Amino acid sequence: MLLGEYKQSVSSAGRFALPQQILAVLDGGLVIARGFDQNLVLFPAAEWNKLAEALLGKPITDSEVRALRRRLFSAAELVAADEMGYITLPQALRSFAGINGEIVLSGMYNHIELWSAERWLPVRESVEYEDIDDRWHGIGI
Repeated sequence: MLLGEYKQSVSSAGRFALPQQILAVLDGGLVIARGFDQNLVLFPAAEWNKLAEALLGKPITDSEVRALRRRLFSAAELVAADEMGYITLPQALRSFAGINGEIVLSGMYNHIELWSAERWLPVRESVEYEDIDDRWHGIGI
């Protein structure tokens, strides 16, 4: 279970330390890919495999399926934390997400969203301070 919000510094080489709470639930590596909101997503390998299997179960003849496969798989990378708990974000993914210093790791239960600190602030404010009665009424939970 991946929960919480963590602020970290990223070196000029793209290295940062994963918080202990995240390291504790990783088994088999971590997949980093482009997110959907100018952010990155980090999945434990087992969770990534579930997502991949679901997507691979869709027909390749569907153009939307092909587009989503391209988006998720083409820039994804399997990484492992070193003995100190550090990982390195590939330059292409750092550029995509606008990461050049401070980042925020935000737990999403089965994966982590990784944001530049600048981009995270308005996203966080939008879910905390907007009128939630109307916004999420139709979700059904």
